[in-house]
Parts: sequence; structure tokens; C-alpha cells
Amino acid sequence: MTTEATRKKAWIFHGYAASPEDHWFPWLAKELDAAGIPTTIPALPAAEDPDPVRWVDAVRATVGQPDEDSIIVAHSLGCLTVLRHLSTLSGPWRLGALVLVSGFVDRLPALPSLDSYIESGCDVQGLGDHVGRLTLIRSDEDPFVPTGHTDRLARLLGTSARVVPGAGHFLASEGITSLREVLDAVTP
Repeated sequence: MTTEATRKKAWIFHGYAASPEDHWFPWLAKELDAAGIPTTIPALPAAEDPDPVRWVDAVRATVGQPDEDSIIVAHSLGCLTVLRHLSTLSGPWRLGALVLVSGFVDRLPALPSLDSYIESGCDVQGLGDHVGRLTLIRSDEDPFVPTGHTDRLARLLGTSARVVPGAGHFLASEGITSLREVLDAVTP
């Protein structure tokens, strides 16, 4: 007999200039695996010079059409990429849980080199209706993604962002190598 936990599956998508081995991603994957949720952290191509088409194609190839047992966690530019994939899905679809950490759809003043990737963001209207548990997490002072950007994305998705004080951009270089708030958002 298959248990609920063994049907679930999770993906963690990194952001700009990151890899699957960075920050809190390996910790989260280990915790989810231990909870019986097989977890994959795919390497998005050319993380130092991201191409929006290649990144969305990589997410599409990895996730495909999600279902109620699917969990997606994304960080920073990975959030915009995941949202762009989800916005292309047609027909009825449902995603069990979506956690966006330092998510945004607007250009970043601190990273103008990403303007061409971000362009006009992503139309997220109605996406929240397809997600069972939707969580946005931000710090109170993020050096790369203005807090208002994450708050605006949360409003567009019909929710509000949870704030983790003093977490910066949730990078290992800022001391963030585990992120309990994400684990709590995806596990009952």
C-alpha cells in the first residue's frame, strides 16, 4: 500500500548564480527526503548568465504538469521562472504546494544585469487558485529583492508574505543554511 508521503514529490529551484549545492537547498532536500518526500534540486543551465527560455524549458522538462502531490520551492530568480512555467499550463491543473522565497516579478534595482531576463515579469493572475498551499517568504531587509517586490507578488497571488527577520536574501553567505519556515510550509 502506498502512503500519502510516498506519492508526494518535491522540486527546489535555485536562483541567479546559484547551484543545487548552495544555501539551504541541500538541507531542505534532506529534510523532505527524510519525511518520505523524494526531492530533486535540478541545476538550471548557465546560472551565471541565465536565459529565460532555457530556464523555463528546464523547469517544464523537470516538473511538467504538476498535480496535488507536487511541491515546488523556488528562490529568487527561480521564483519568476517557476511562475512563468505555471502560467503556460492549460486545462485543469493543481499544484499541492508552492513556496516562493524572495520572489518577485519586477525589475531589481540592485541587479540591472537581470533586466532583460525579468523584462515585464509574469502575469500571475489566477495562478494562486491552482495551488493548495501557497507561501511567500521574505526577509525584512533583502539587499537584492526589495521587500515591496515580494509583498506585491504576494498580493497579486492573493496572499501575504511571511517575514523572516534578519535573513537577508536567504544566502549561505548570510548564514542561512537551513530554512525551517519553508519546511513548515510544505509539511503538515
